[in-house]
Amino acid sequence: MGLSKYYFIIVGLLAVSLTACGGQNFGLQNSSPKTGDEEAVHLGANGAPLKTSLMKAGPLGEKWLGSTSAKVTVIEYMSLTCPHCRAFHQKTFPRFKRDYIDTGKVRYIVREFPIGRSSGNAALITRCGTKDRTFKMIDLFLNNQKKWASQDVRLDAIFSVAKQSGITRAEFDNCLKNQELIDGLNWVKERGRKLGVSGTPTFFINSEKVRRPLTFEELRKLLEPHLSSTS
Repeated sequence: MGLSKYYFIIVGLLAVSLTACGGQNFGLQNSSPKTGDEEAVHLGANGAPLKTSLMKAGPLGEKWLGSTSAKVTVIEYMSLTCPHCRAFHQKTFPRFKRDYIDTGKVRYIVREFPIGRSSGNAALITRCGTKDRTFKMIDLFLNNQKKWASQDVRLDAIFSVAKQSGITRAEFDNCLKNQELIDGLNWVKERGRKLGVSGTPTFFINSEKVRRPLTFEELRKLLEPHLSSTS
């Protein structure tokens, strides 16, 4: 389709652990030589990134839900091809959203950490359009993961899922060759690495790092101390 030069390339093979999805480094053909994040990540005494480092938004801005005044911020680093990310969003996220995000207790941010070429292309597509369409496409890609996710990029399969959000084929094709999106997505993943992300899902609950899929009860137990704290 004349778009192969824009595909994400992965160095090494996709690796999947029992607790999270892990992947090797990936880069982009046609990416700018200055797409990296020059600012160092600053760590606290416990080895966790300081809030100022963790909350730095990339050039594309954040994908988020909830209230900006929420006491707790939950950041999820996600790969759309990760089965553990799919399980979290199918089993845990609906109640998490209802009880914590929609009530203003938690601001939820999702950041890209694509593992493999297919995930990279799908992640680009979620950056096209409104916030409502972004989160609709995230749901569509995760819920229909088996229809499009593979080591070989199948653009028609990816589009067949994405079009359910209302995106046209012309918009889809243009997103895949949008250099600003490509560079921005590289920034997000490189920044994630500097914050200690090496697989998905990885969560930061305020500054507390958790690298494993979470049940609702596990997530609740992690959230409540932050919500009840007076600091």
